[in-house]
Amino acid sequence: MLKMIVRLLWISIGASVALGLALFFTRASESPLMLASLGGSTIFLFGLTGAPAAQPRALFGGHLISAFIGIACYQLFNDALWVYLLAELITLALLLLTQTVHPPAGANPLIMIHAHAGFSHLALVVLMGVSILALTAAIWSRLTPGKVLHYPIKWNEPSPPSKNWSVWG
Repeated sequence: MLKMIVRLLWISIGASVALGLALFFTRASESPLMLASLGGSTIFLFGLTGAPAAQPRALFGGHLISAFIGIACYQLFNDALWVYLLAELITLALLLLTQTVHPPAGANPLIMIHAHAGFSHLALVVLMGVSILALTAAIWSRLTPGKVLHYPIKWNEPSPPSKNWSVWG
């Protein structure tokens, strides 16, 4: 029991450090919703470290693809309910087809449209935030006493592992 409490405390501290650094360096206080999806990514990286959706392919691909789609849809069509829906449907299809599904990144199209984001947000906010999370998770996992596997487990692991989506066989 004590070992589990210590492990949870260690994970929580690492997650707080990672998210705090991402929020600080991307100046999220100026637009706090811009990085809301990074909260979910932090849970994947520190709580579900070995999951395919936590690996770099899904983490970076999912965030960058979904944010790009949200920004492009806003830039092309402005801000309307149907634009939010279109962006989310395109995101779902592309993440499944490219096997870069990272569930927290599914919020990015909605966030980018709502924030009226420009393409500069891809590098200055999304890429920087995700990079800080990934780097902190990699370092933190190597500092964990007695841990055999370190983040990332597998750099290019597809998420989902097959193209057998949803409930159909």
